[in-house]
Amino acid sequence: MTDSKPTVAEGSEYVVFFEGGPSDGRTDTRISTDGSYDDEIVDYVLIDGLETGIAYTATTAHMVGEQLQVHYTVDQKDSDPVDDPEDRNDDRDN
Repeated sequence: MTDSKPTVAEGSEYVVFFEGGPSDGRTDTRISTDGSYDDEIVDYVLIDGLETGIAYTATTAHMVGEQLQVHYTVDQKDSDPVDDPEDRNDDRDN
């Protein structure tokens, strides 16, 4: 990311775009608590009935009109581990 980080008024909403992982393609809105945006967020999703924290790191941020839009990419090393479906040893296919 560049050194010039876009800012918004404290308490303003900004739009989050998730890229990769189980939330790929999903959007969300967040509230800025300090006039900026989070460098990393954790999105909690259900995987096989278990709440799993998936970490996302901000990659780009830009203003579209008066709205801040921030793109986040999945960060596997900081996320909860998720088993590949082929490695789960369940009996669903038998």
